[in-house]
Amino acid sequence: MRPELAVLVDRARGLYEDLELGSVRKWKEDSPGRKAVGYLPIYVPREVIHAAGILPVGIVGGGDRLEIIRGDAYFQSYICHIPRSTVELALSKRLDILDGMLFPSICDVIRNLSGMWRLLFPERYTRYIDVPQNFDSAVGGAFWKREIRALCDDMAALAGRPVADDDLRGSIGLYNENRRALRELYAARAETPWSYPTSEMYLILRAGNVLPPEEHTKMVDAYRELAAQEEDRVEKDHSRVVMVGSFCEQPPVGLLITLERAGCWIVDDDLMLGLRWLSEDVETSDDPLGDLSEAFLQHSAHTASRYEPDGNKGAALVDSVRRNRAEGVIFCAPSFCDPALLEQPMLVTALDRNEIPHTQFKYSEDTGQFAVIREQTGTFSDSIRLWGES
Repeated sequence: MRPELAVLVDRARGLYEDLELGSVRKWKEDSPGRKAVGYLPIYVPREVIHAAGILPVGIVGGGDRLEIIRGDAYFQSYICHIPRSTVELALSKRLDILDGMLFPSICDVIRNLSGMWRLLFPERYTRYIDVPQNFDSAVGGAFWKREIRALCDDMAALAGRPVADDDLRGSIGLYNENRRALRELYAARAETPWSYPTSEMYLILRAGNVLPPEEHTKMVDAYRELAAQEEDRVEKDHSRVVMVGSFCEQPPVGLLITLERAGCWIVDDDLMLGLRWLSEDVETSDDPLGDLSEAFLQHSAHTASRYEPDGNKGAALVDSVRRNRAEGVIFCAPSFCDPALLEQPMLVTALDRNEIPHTQFKYSEDTGQFAVIREQTGTFSDSIRLWGES
């Protein structure tokens, strides 16, 4: 690996491994008075937070680097892992650098976590972000715009200064650039996945949780250009797959490495989906809050935590398979993830209807043994190649 690329990836890995949020701490220390607000996975309007001069910080649990001791006392063992590790991070004071927390509408577990947070930290700013289920601009759009306005007022109060429309338009522009960079990176990986190993690219994505958007955009663009120049990265006899189900609780990097070593090129996924929730740029007008509301209604990602009234679940997944020339789908969902696991049968029906091969397994963010997953995935990859040749 060239030195420039190695330095970039090492920096991203350091940010990924830093449970103490050292980069956020430094960002605040560089200009005393700065604020930072955390948010759980999936979608929050980060533009509103950023427009107030506050750093949005993505919190995705403790991964496989945190032993959970106190967190297990607050939630049942038959739910997903991420709420318990997030509580552990907070009780161990690793999240004390944050001036507030946002809990987006993902599932009942995250809704309950927002209530638990209020009980544990009554002195801290906490808000549950409820998103529209009706996608009519006059109904769901009006509701969502009111919710965004309320969040904007909260951020202004937290920052101690008003948030002007020009501030919002400026932040929308920066996040549009970030989404553009991520779209280009995903397109490049779909074209030559051996140049952009997902286990490596994922570290670049994760950096977007803690870096200001303009800084993360530079990192993404630099990685895309540098990785393309690595001559020792060559095409192998791997199967092209789409991975789905990891939109909230994130898999350990070791699992992604395992999938690649088992013979799979991941050409599309829903990892860190909140960074890429809006599939197109947010237009800017004299009503930036309305622009953000309309973008959510028109350009939201298709995922298990989003209501889709047309009953056409699976169409977006089939389209991803076709668009990215994938040969199969891997359902990689966290254990006890109700949205992912309840949606999976509908997605399987769509794949079967289109004769697209698929396999599935579950994980938790602290999974450490991958032998069974490697054997299953390797068998699946071999089968795809055999089917393709028959």
